[in-house]
Amino acid sequence: MGRILQITILMLLASVCFAQGVSRDEIRGLDEQIQDVKKDVIDLTAELAQLEEKLLFPSNTQASFFVSLAGDAAFSLEAVELKLNNEIVAHHLYTFREIEALQKGGVQRIYTGNVQTGSHPLEVSFIGKSASGKEYRASADYTVDKEVGPKFVEIKIAGAESAINFKDW
Repeated sequence: MGRILQITILMLLASVCFAQGVSRDEIRGLDEQIQDVKKDVIDLTAELAQLEEKLLFPSNTQASFFVSLAGDAAFSLEAVELKLNNEIVAHHLYTFREIEALQKGGVQRIYTGNVQTGSHPLEVSFIGKSASGKEYRASADYTVDKEVGPKFVEIKIAGAESAINFKDW
């Protein structure tokens, strides 16, 4: 949408310049206005994304799950699957860039959904490889105790140890 707006404004700018012989100062002023409009569009997009998240996942029922890696740089995560209440809610295959970000300490939000208050079984499984090519698989169970208010759970994968640790935030 930003590209279309930008192209439209540039076309208008070009037609105005050719039609009236506008001075450089006026063109510079138009460039600043275009930059202001672009900034406004970016701000509105961010605001809309936040409003959409609030609408789709109200804080009383929101549960979010995050994946991180324990500091083993030789381990390469390939896939993670989450089952909440015995239903697959997320399955993710990692790209090289995502793996690199996780190895540098990044955290990935793998799932956000609406969950009622109470206890919910969570099953996490992963597949990954070591630098030598050895494949690792593991799965672990956890009980998510959802109370009123948002719930955040970190799933920390220690690949070469085939361990999965959970932490409530």
